[in-house]
Amino acid sequence: MAQKQIAMEQLKQILQLKNEGVGIREISRRIGISRNSVRKYLERLDKNDIDYSNNKQIAEAAYRGEAFQRDSLRQEQLRKHLNIAKTDLSKTGVTRYLLWKEYIEEFSDGYSYSQYCYHLQQYLKHADRVMHMEYNPGDLIMVDFAGKKQHYTDTSTGEVISCEVFVGILPFSGLIFCKAVHTQQTLDFNTCIDDMLQFFGGVPSTILCDNLKTAVVRSDRYEPQFTDLCYQLSEHYQTSFSAARPYSPRDKAMVESAVRIVYSQVYAPLRKQTFTSLQDLNKSIQNQLCLLNNKPYKNTPYSRWYYFEEQEQKILKPLPTEPFSIKKVVILTVQRNYHVQLSEGRLYFSVPYRFVGKKVKVMYDNKTVEVYYEHERIALHSRNTPNAVYSTIAEHMPPNHARMKEINGWNKDDLLTMAKRVGPAVYQAAEIILANNFYVEQNYKACYGLLMLNKKYETERLEAACQRALTGSRLSYTMIKNILERGLDKQSLQPQIFSIPQHSNIRGAEHYQ
Repeated sequence: MAQKQIAMEQLKQILQLKNEGVGIREISRRIGISRNSVRKYLERLDKNDIDYSNNKQIAEAAYRGEAFQRDSLRQEQLRKHLNIAKTDLSKTGVTRYLLWKEYIEEFSDGYSYSQYCYHLQQYLKHADRVMHMEYNPGDLIMVDFAGKKQHYTDTSTGEVISCEVFVGILPFSGLIFCKAVHTQQTLDFNTCIDDMLQFFGGVPSTILCDNLKTAVVRSDRYEPQFTDLCYQLSEHYQTSFSAARPYSPRDKAMVESAVRIVYSQVYAPLRKQTFTSLQDLNKSIQNQLCLLNNKPYKNTPYSRWYYFEEQEQKILKPLPTEPFSIKKVVILTVQRNYHVQLSEGRLYFSVPYRFVGKKVKVMYDNKTVEVYYEHERIALHSRNTPNAVYSTIAEHMPPNHARMKEINGWNKDDLLTMAKRVGPAVYQAAEIILANNFYVEQNYKACYGLLMLNKKYETERLEAACQRALTGSRLSYTMIKNILERGLDKQSLQPQIFSIPQHSNIRGAEHYQ
């Protein structure tokens, strides 16, 4: 590898001491570089055409042959190789030595392995630039699970139980939250989000997480698909979830840094303690977390809590008044009776009848049942009556079923009251129909049908039809309907006079005395 260049100030000191008549050995001792180096630089600088007040001319003369000659053939060959090597280095099993061997096979007069590693390091340093990120107060929370776990000991069995540690940070103030849970699964992840927002006392605009399976169904650089839990949390807390780009840890650099801080400020102080339960472990974590958040930043009197309370806490959106409850999600087919059936308890809930046969998404808990079709909510039921097998909303029923439901809701007194409003003959006909047979429901249906005739025909005609039907030996809804359809109600009723015909077999009253 090329010899390390000395500083410009040292070059000027060499020239100054030489002009003062100081020897090479003494110059070497005073400046702290070898005599050969002093001799070499003096030979290169001993030219009449150099302006010693011009640092650029001094550097060109003194450093020739040591700088990175980008215009040379070998440098061009190396640059061409490094453009490919940068990508290959991140692949599994690829090492720098393997890349160097491929480089030497292609360019036999290339650099040695040590020089190759040096130039590769310099190339990566200049190619991998980092942008400084500015964060707004209350805008974002970054969350992740720490790579290293904590543990506690079960006193009954002596088993050491490992725990995941959830870490969240508000990037603006740097306020950190962490909590130990048994797993990264849905219930524990939900608990972590709830407890974190309670700890911060408010809700940010966005929660940025890693592509963990509990939160992200399908990772994507631009449109990641989140789990139903994240969508439910977003709706309840009026926030949104976002995911870091795959294989891009710098998207959540602040929480990566927070994890390292938790290792040193929480894990390390607890390393010699033994915990007997998850609650015991979390209590100690919270104590260390309190110390961490109240610890002043380096070279300032202000802590994370100070910046949070002064500038960020008031920006966060308020927490909901009701606690979050996870809803179960199932995909069901709407049955022919326009209901969906939950397997738990074999309960049925109605949806609009036009969705019969459709696949719908049902979200439910112990309070409500929501039904969605193509992202639109088509039904909402309250589970206030746990003993009801069928929960049916009248608006969901087809018209003919709705009428049946209306009929079933009447009783005898209601129907007679309605009939009395139409007219006395209608009232008498309704009384006879309701007393016709033992099937009360059928009587209600027939009586309701009689009253509905008033919507098709005029009240006077219905009253006349009932008067005509009352003269017969029997009366029914069908009879009155036929009278109206044939227009018999418009004909006047003729009184009928009956006389007993003369016949030898007819006995008179005297026969029975």
